[in-house]
Amino acid sequence: MVLGIVLRHWRVLVCCVGFLAAVLCKGVARAGECPSPQSEIATDRPDVTNSSLVVPDGSIQIENGLNTSGQGTGKGFDGSNSRLRFGVAPCLEVLVDVPSYVGRLTGTVDTGFTNVTPGVKWQVGGLPEPANLSVVTGVGLPTGTQAISGTGYQPYLQFPWSYEFGGGWGISGMFTSFFRPSDLASHQTTEATFVIERKVSEKLALFAEYVSDTPSRGAGTALLNVGGGYLLNRTEQLDFHLAFGLNRNSPNYIVGVGYSYRWDNFIGTATRPRLWH
Repeated sequence: MVLGIVLRHWRVLVCCVGFLAAVLCKGVARAGECPSPQSEIATDRPDVTNSSLVVPDGSIQIENGLNTSGQGTGKGFDGSNSRLRFGVAPCLEVLVDVPSYVGRLTGTVDTGFTNVTPGVKWQVGGLPEPANLSVVTGVGLPTGTQAISGTGYQPYLQFPWSYEFGGGWGISGMFTSFFRPSDLASHQTTEATFVIERKVSEKLALFAEYVSDTPSRGAGTALLNVGGGYLLNRTEQLDFHLAFGLNRNSPNYIVGVGYSYRWDNFIGTATRPRLWH
């Protein structure tokens, strides 16, 4: 199945690989400024705001989750919400969102699969130590169920950032533009998020997040999302979150749990060709 998807959409994948090669050849990623295998796992979940940090060079990270939600009389679930992240160079990763299944529990809820969505994430170097910023670009391939994922290719451009104040406190956020060229009603949606986070112990961090989605046409949605992550060890994390809709267009609630794991030094760096000097 995965091989068939790759073959059908090879042009888009080639574009992503070309972007990756261009970044590497320019030498924009500098070692020592981004996570290493000694760093604690940093995930793109359970909040909507993705981490401003990349996966360490040579590491593979798998993030998974399961949600249940309700809006009006309809209740459903979705999972496994899996994201695969590959550290391919210092400050640079390739990521893939694999299809999740959306199912019905009660009422009228569309069911089916989401798209395969590959992307590239570069962590900007040279910023002051408490601040981090990344640039992410990717594209949803038209592999999912149309009622769930829409039609056509769906590129996006994203900027997750964070700033640590010390004492366990920090703020973060993300700005994303989603594009749907084949959608005649709404070609673009802007998403903005803002998070306040507090690390309450060596293993537990809690957050409160505001999420706003504004389409080019039609009404937007807004969510208040709270939750946290618990480190089982340096490379494993359990997480949970609970979101509430803030207007009539938003889900009434979303409840989710997840598990993430990182394998370090999985992608061999000693024999990897050197692409810059």
